[in-house]
Amino acid sequence: MKYTEFLEQNQFTFENLLAFSYGRLIEDPPEGFDAQLPAPPFLMIDRILSIEKNGNRGRIVAEQDIRLDAWYFQCHFPGDPVQPGCLCVDAVWQLVGFYAVWSGALGAGRALGCEEVVFSGQIRPHNKVARYEIDVLRYRDLKQAGSSIAIADGNVFIDGEQITTVKKARAGIFKGITYKDYPNHSPNSLGGISKA
Repeated sequence: MKYTEFLEQNQFTFENLLAFSYGRLIEDPPEGFDAQLPAPPFLMIDRILSIEKNGNRGRIVAEQDIRLDAWYFQCHFPGDPVQPGCLCVDAVWQLVGFYAVWSGALGAGRALGCEEVVFSGQIRPHNKVARYEIDVLRYRDLKQAGSSIAIADGNVFIDGEQITTVKKARAGIFKGITYKDYPNHSPNSLGGISKA
């Protein structure tokens, strides 16, 4: 799809999200567009049912189908399979970062933290659908810094029951941080404190 179509789209299929993960969704990305979602098996979203913005605020509703053979059920834990709670938090970060890019941010996304996480339930292999409801509290384009930030509250439901709350999840979009020549050594091949 064209970049202008991407910015106007209010739903995304699994095919769209997979293409976005591999950098193939947008035919004519603007200069500096380096954003991607994680690829499977770490992509924690199967579809975005709705995405909308109202000024610097917005909302996303997305779902993930629970698979009996998901990689995390094989190792977390043998004899007591449960989806790691941190993957629900990561799904929230994935969606908050996607929202920033969909809002026009240029660069690559990184999770920046959250204020509070509360787990009140779990996801097991025979559950069906996880639902993510994200309320974007603030989106800001920091033009002088060449970055953008989105802050959101997220609620995670499994088969209609709320099991996780994430408060003030933050994701940023930064220019010039990608490491596209992996595994070669290059200026972005080492981690540490971000200078962006």
